[in-house]
Parts: sequence; C-alpha cells; structure tokens
Amino acid sequence: MARAEEAGRTSPSLADAALAAGVVGAGGAGFPTHVKLGAQADTVIANGAECEPLMHKDTLLMERHAARVITGLVRSMEQVGASRGVIGIKAKRAAAIAALRAALPFEGRVELLLLGDYYPSGDEYELVHAATGRLIPPGGIPLAVGAVVHNVESLLWLADAAEGQPVRDKWLTVTGAVAQPRTFVAPVGTPFSALLEFCGGATVPDPVALVGGAMMGRLTNDFRQPVTKTTGGLIILDRAHPLIARKALPGDQQRRIGKSACDQCSYCTELCPRYLLGYDVQPHRVMRSLGFLSTGAEVQSRWGQLCCSCGICTLYSCPESLFPKEACDDAKAFLRAEGIRWEGTGRPLKPHAQHDARRLPIKRLTHKLGLEAYDVAAEYSDEQPAATRYVFPLGQHVGAPARAVVAVGEQVARGQVLGEAAEGALSARVHSSVAGRVAAVDTAVVVERD
Repeated sequence: MARAEEAGRTSPSLADAALAAGVVGAGGAGFPTHVKLGAQADTVIANGAECEPLMHKDTLLMERHAARVITGLVRSMEQVGASRGVIGIKAKRAAAIAALRAALPFEGRVELLLLGDYYPSGDEYELVHAATGRLIPPGGIPLAVGAVVHNVESLLWLADAAEGQPVRDKWLTVTGAVAQPRTFVAPVGTPFSALLEFCGGATVPDPVALVGGAMMGRLTNDFRQPVTKTTGGLIILDRAHPLIARKALPGDQQRRIGKSACDQCSYCTELCPRYLLGYDVQPHRVMRSLGFLSTGAEVQSRWGQLCCSCGICTLYSCPESLFPKEACDDAKAFLRAEGIRWEGTGRPLKPHAQHDARRLPIKRLTHKLGLEAYDVAAEYSDEQPAATRYVFPLGQHVGAPARAVVAVGEQVARGQVLGEAAEGALSARVHSSVAGRVAAVDTAVVVERD
C-alpha cells in the first residue's frame, strides 16, 4: 500500500476544489463539504465507524483506498489549520486497520482511534467525545469544540477533488435477502432495480428496501429510485419481516398505541446514547406527553429536542415495542415549526456514570432486529451495475437544490456539470456519472446512457 506522506502538498484552496467537485457528506447527511473546509479547527476526524448492522462499504473502501483516504484527511487538516488527524474505526476491522497503518504519514500527524463494536459509535457526538474528550454543546456541531468530521468516503472524494475529479460514483453495500450480497461502486444515478439485479435478485417474494441501514435507514418499495451521493446501501427484506412491519406502521397508529400502552418504564431513556453522554434527552417523557391535552404537550416534547434519531429506543430498548424515537421526531418537527430552540436546563454537561457500561453491542442488536441470517460479509466486487437510464436529483444534499445547467436533448460527458450550486446559498454541484443524452430536466436531470 502506497504511503500518503505527500498528502500535505495541497492546492491553495481545497474548499474551492470541493465546491467544484460537488463533495458532500457521504455518510448520509449530505452537508456540502466546502463549507466545513472554510472553518478553522484543531482536529479533523475521519468517521470510519460504520455502525449500522450489515453495512460494509466504508470498511472495504478503507481496505482498498487507505492512502487516498489519508490524503484527503491530511489535505483537510491543512485547509482548516488542524494539527491532529484521527481515523475512527472499529478494532475488529483488522484488514482495514493494517491498510491504514501501512499508509500513515511518517510525520505522525494522523492516528487511529480503535472503537468497540457497538451502536451508534459513528454518531458525531460520540465520535468527537471519543477522539477529543470534548462534548459538543447541546444542539451544536463539532466545530464548536474545534473539530471537523468527515465520512471516509468524503475524504476519498476530497483526494479526487484536489486532482480535479468530481463526485461521480458511490460505494454501496447491498445485502439482506438477495442471492449474492455485495459491496461495490456504482455510478450516481443508478436505479435501485439495477443494484438488485446486480446482486442476483431478491430471494423473497415481496421485497422492500431499507435505504442506508436497518436502524436509521428509510423504507421504500420503489426500486426506480436512484443512487445519490448519500446512499450508503440497501438491505433487502420481505415485506412481512417484523422489522419492516414496524417501520411501515403509520404515524397515527404509532401515537395511539403509545398513548394507551406506555407504562413509563424509562428504558428508552436509560439506554439512550445521547442521554448517557450527558444530554437532556428523555424519550419516556416525550411518550408521556402523548397522553396530555394540547396544553403542555409542547413543554414535555422539549425532552426530545436533542434526540439523534438513532432508533435504539424504538427498535431495541422498549419492552412493549412502542415508538419513542418517532415521538421524538414529531416533537422536534413541532418545535422547529414553532421556532422553539433548546434553552438548556442548567445542569452540567458530563457523561452518565454508566455511559460505557450501557453501550449496545452490534451482535445483540442484529439478533434483536431479526437480521442474524443476513449477517454475512458482502464481499467487494470490482464489477459495476449497468442501466440505460440514470436520474440525478438536484437536491441530493443539505441546503438549496442545484440549478440545472443542461437542456433536454443535450449530449453530456461523464463528469460534466448537470446542476450548478445555487448562488448565495448552502448548496452543491451535481455531475453526470455517465455519458449520454439528457432526457428530462425538472427537480432531477435524467440522462439516457449512450
């Protein structure tokens, strides 16, 4: 594995290169990376924790492109003025760790942070605390404590961006009820149906997909949807699987069940990772508010305002299989709509005494979710799925959608700009991953491949 000691020879502005290349947070959030690079920080953290059950794409990416990941990390450090770089990775990922150690710069500015096999070790608040000992202020971002966090795939993209290469391809794991679980690289815009076919098709009669993971992923049965820059992978399950049945239950039914059945045992709070880190998140109190009249409901709902939506309370903690995470999501939406911000409680911010003892092992979580039969390697394949029609949403990032700069009938090349970042707003460019003809332009650009 080639070393990355030359990574510090960066262009005058990596932020400009990231903007030109359309780099965003690849871990799921999609925050435009050039904005992070415009800040100053003392520590840059590479998030390679990959804590969602069954997902492998970040681990296999690090195995195969360790030097490029470190190149992106060191260049990011130079850009924000950081003296320290940290790569958070689970200690069990032996092959990826060996590859990273072989590629570390001689000057020792980058170190590995070996994490336990628990969920959600990749949560930004958890990772920043583990790497720096600092606690992000409630409702704040890592920059508030001098840290910048990038997903490892975003760092790979930054290394490419510094060489003038835009974001065109996405690392993915497709697993679950498929004939051949795989991890591979797919062109952005590829329909999910092509991914499913590439993995030999579904092995269940009525397949649906969890996009991004079992815990925080969204549920869909529309396999026409495209891969975007934030798609981490698909878990294919039968519609009758208990996990799918829970995720598919309508919100009004979730609330009615919670209102009638919650006995305030508080397990949802006692195992909440944000609560254990010291933040005032109390899902059981949000559940209590379901039984109140409208007067006062908003007061109790504030106890869900700092929830990270990891799903532990709903999918693991609750002995009655209720929906505290969804109640917290509703509370956050209500408070945002009302313009009510977190005002604090006056309590000192410090981790709970049981923070380390109450972490949730991935194996235990996988068993609870009924996914043990699908806990397989999903080995890397250097082949790619193919399709004839690719869809590029102009809003596949946080902020304003990109502005289309191509017209129907126009021939485009791989890497060509399809959408320009919205001027004067938080936004990101969108590029074509294939050569072809523009077939439609609306909220997305559709390209039919040559």
